[in-house]
Amino acid sequence: MKRTHTFITIIILLGAALVSFPTPSSSNTVPQTTALAAATDTKKSALSPVERLPRIRYRNLKYQGAFRVPGDTINGTSFNYGGTAIAYNPDKNSLYMVGHDHHQKVAEIKIPQIVNGTSLTDLKTATFLQKFYDFSDGKVTEAGDYHTKVGGLLVYKNRLYGTAYEYYDANNSQILSHIISPLDISRPRDARGPYQVGTAGAGFVSGFMTQIPPVWQKLMGGPALTGQCCLAIVGRTSSGPAASVFDPTDLGKLEKPVPATQVVGYPLAHPLGTGWGTTSNLFNGTTVMAGAVWPEGTRSVLFFGRQGIGPWCYGTGAECNDPVVSYKGTHAYPYVYQIWAYDARDFVSVKNGEKQPWEIKPHDIWRLELPFADQNHVIGGVTYDTKNRRIFVSQLRGDNKLPVVHVFTIGGPLK
Repeated sequence: MKRTHTFITIIILLGAALVSFPTPSSSNTVPQTTALAAATDTKKSALSPVERLPRIRYRNLKYQGAFRVPGDTINGTSFNYGGTAIAYNPDKNSLYMVGHDHHQKVAEIKIPQIVNGTSLTDLKTATFLQKFYDFSDGKVTEAGDYHTKVGGLLVYKNRLYGTAYEYYDANNSQILSHIISPLDISRPRDARGPYQVGTAGAGFVSGFMTQIPPVWQKLMGGPALTGQCCLAIVGRTSSGPAASVFDPTDLGKLEKPVPATQVVGYPLAHPLGTGWGTTSNLFNGTTVMAGAVWPEGTRSVLFFGRQGIGPWCYGTGAECNDPVVSYKGTHAYPYVYQIWAYDARDFVSVKNGEKQPWEIKPHDIWRLELPFADQNHVIGGVTYDTKNRRIFVSQLRGDNKLPVVHVFTIGGPLK
């Protein structure tokens, strides 16, 4: 029953409408679509040097290769049906990662040599640094009443921060979401939380997290973003990527709720695109958002997820001509990996009260091509290595039941 619930969760949250984009190896410029024409209107004469930093284009994403994760079963759990909520640890060149979806335990793995291979057997396999533990000491389950999951992880100032979201919050009752843990997740009874962050609602903040580059932190008003999107019960979550600026070190120290400033977000009345039950490459009831990164030296914030690019349909897989997802729910076969790229200038405009969080749009949308893909095309999480400018992308079920981690760098001329 739990596994069925998991797959229904995936089905409910996917997106639609056919767009053609080049692969990472292409040297062509990715054109903006007409749907994404809402570029920032800030006058160039008023821009700071930071705001003049370039955007990322799809050609700047340089594929480096991938690696496998260990398949061991430890204490009754493994990485099978896992690979979500990944976080890079620069001190050990490692990743924290959530394992099996039913168990929500976290492990830390050492990143091996990255290999650009054509077969899974070409790839190196990561090794365990810390095996599966409940990093939250039970705090994840305290965040909601039913079927709570780890939404995101972030290594920041020698701590591991996590979020928790309730899968099916029909009453929109979840308030608490953020958790603090030592980097040594094997230590019992050391986690603290959960805490409320901001006032937008847990359905807008209880997922992915990423650091804001230092040069942007003064303009943005904080060091990190926390966000969420596209959960079941659409009225309690964002209908498109949502992100709020906050300081993770405020958790447990300041008043309740912890201060947070929303810089992008789409309530039900103001969706990104045409809404939940429509065919759209921006957002609909099939969209999944797995994470976000903000690469150094740029003004692009990249949200990674999964999108259906076929006609929107609600029904069974057979009724909707969907050979991949058989359950009754939302469909938009076929499905692709997708990136929503936002201009940080727009985030600053929202933070300064010049625009509403739902008034801004991505500057580009790209289809992400990954080897070893199955037809579900689900991304479990993304994280960023600031020093080496590497983006890690967890591809669910790339290795049978196990995830595969792909690595990109930012390269080439930026404009």
